[in-house]
This record gives sequence, C-alpha cells and structure tokens, in this order.
Amino acid sequence: MYDVLVVGSANADLTVRVERRPGAGETVTGTDLVESAGGKGANQAAAAARIGGRTALLARVGGDAYGELLLRAQHDAGTDVSPVIVDDTARTGTAMIIVDPDGDNSIVVSPGANAALTPQDVAAAKDTIAAAAVVSLQLEIPMESVRAAATAAEQAGTRVVLNPSPAPEAAALAPELLAVADPLVVNEHEARQLSGLADGTPAEWAQALRERGARSVVVTLGGDGALVLDASGAAEVPGVRVKAVDTTGAGDAFTGALATRLARGDALPEAARFAVRVGAAAVTKPGAQPSYPTRAELEALAPELPQG
Repeated sequence: MYDVLVVGSANADLTVRVERRPGAGETVTGTDLVESAGGKGANQAAAAARIGGRTALLARVGGDAYGELLLRAQHDAGTDVSPVIVDDTARTGTAMIIVDPDGDNSIVVSPGANAALTPQDVAAAKDTIAAAAVVSLQLEIPMESVRAAATAAEQAGTRVVLNPSPAPEAAALAPELLAVADPLVVNEHEARQLSGLADGTPAEWAQALRERGARSVVVTLGGDGALVLDASGAAEVPGVRVKAVDTTGAGDAFTGALATRLARGDALPEAARFAVRVGAAAVTKPGAQPSYPTRAELEALAPELPQG
C-alpha cells in the first residue's frame, strides 16, 4: 500500500547560475554546470518520500548515466522505483535551467524517454495504481498516458491530484481529466490560462476552474501561500517568508507534500498549510530534489516554518 504513486516525468537537471539572463543573440558567462535529479514527476515523488510518505514512481528513463542518476536519487529519497521502466533505446529526459541572482529560473525541457511512457505502460501498472491512496499526475508525459492514469485511478477509487504543468491551452485540457482532479493544483499563470480569466483574483480563478469540472482547486501563490477551494468553500493559506535561493522545483515540493497529507487523511486546507511550509523550505537551497526537506529538517526550521 502506498500513500502516493506519482505517474510522470523524470529528467536530469542541468543548471547554471547567471548574473543576468541573456537576451536574444547574447552570450553571458555562468557558473559551473551542476547536474542533479529533476523532472516534475520524479520531483513530486522525492518530495513525498523525503517527508515520510510511502511513495512509488512510474516513469521512463534511458539506460544511460542520467537514468542511473535519477534512480539513485529516488532510492536515496526513499521512493519505491520498482515501477520505473528503464528504456535502453531512449535518452533520459533533460532540463536546461538558468537561475538568476533572485532565485528565479528559466527552463527548457528535452523529453527524451518521458515521451515514450505509454498508456500500455500505465495499464500494466494498474495494481500499483489501485494500491495507492493518491495518484499524482502532471503533463510532462504524453497526454494520452495522463488520461489513462486518471481513468485507472478513478476505476480503482484512488484520489487524483493533477498538476497541469506545463500548462496547455484551456481547450486542450480534457474534461475527463478536470472531472477527476481532486485537487487541480495550479500556479497563478496556469490558473489564468486554464480559467480563461486574464484578470481576476485567485478565488475567481479557482471558482472558474471548479465550474469547468475540477472537484477541488489549489492555486499556489509563491511566497504569498495558496488559495484552496472545495465543496466546503474557499480558504486562504498564508505564505511563509524565507530568503529564496532557487525556486526550481518548489511547486513540485508543494504538490508532493500536499498529496502525502491528503493520503494521510488531512482536509484540503490543512494539507495545503503543510505543503506551503515544504515549498518554502525548498526554495532556501539550490536545486530541485536536493533542496527538498525531510520531516526532521522541516521541524528544525521552526519557528520560521511551524509544523501543522
């Protein structure tokens, strides 16, 4: 039995820090290249496992050095990697990341083996899906595979957490995916794009997304916390002020923590309060997975990050 099964991407993050981002046609000098484990799916799995969630990952990696890096990182985090498929015919996905002095990032992803995770792979893992309390999904794998995982989870009675990132056009997000999202986890950019409301407030974006079919919605607001909306109404979750070093993967840390607490029986606002603290802790260190706190590390940050 798992708290969380993540079905999604696994990438090697190739990160360079710069004094400023280059303009078109411009070259700037950065720091030495840092290679680390990433990918939205693998990030969420690592975040969930590091805070104590019983976690498994269904993903595809290449039979190369980057694939070995990703598997080793998941093992170190405590994730069950037995569902991961090693594809010797493909290269492991990679993400090229530029980080500026404020900790903000720009990312280009090369999907690699992630693009080969098929609905048949998902169908073969139906028993693993049924053994999880929550399945966490993102959009860095083929959309048909995401839909297959959502359908299998619904049939098994497994709760679905959907992070529709990278954000598609509003019309491209299948109604059947929205209908099982409990919650739909979006940042401000994704909330605007998917709700169709260029202006408005997080509460209005969340309401529009719920009217489109999502069972519940969480809008993440960076340092300002989050807004949650479910059948019991809307609730604002305050942020935690920290010095941001690198925001890479912070949203995935939030989503992995949220899924874990939902699996353990928390109501959505309580789960989001805990997830805000995990996301805040993640931005205080460089990298994605290397920045994710264990439960002991999270507690050691008190009183800045008080525990829920």
